[in-house]
Amino acid sequence: MPQHVPASGHVCPDCDGFASAKVTSGGRDRHGHLLTITARCITCRGTGTIRPARRREVFA
Repeated sequence: MPQHVPASGHVCPDCDGFASAKVTSGGRDRHGHLLTITARCITCRGTGTIRPARRREVFA
């Protein structure tokens, strides 16, 4: 399924818009389900977008 990034910001350069992923820890619980953790991008805090950088004024 394609993932769409909202037009309100720019795509995060670290995660390319895929801000979180499920990672298996290799173990199983007593019901046989895989144990997973959610890893989130620390740059965009799990949103997939960042605010555009502010432009600095250059004085000559």
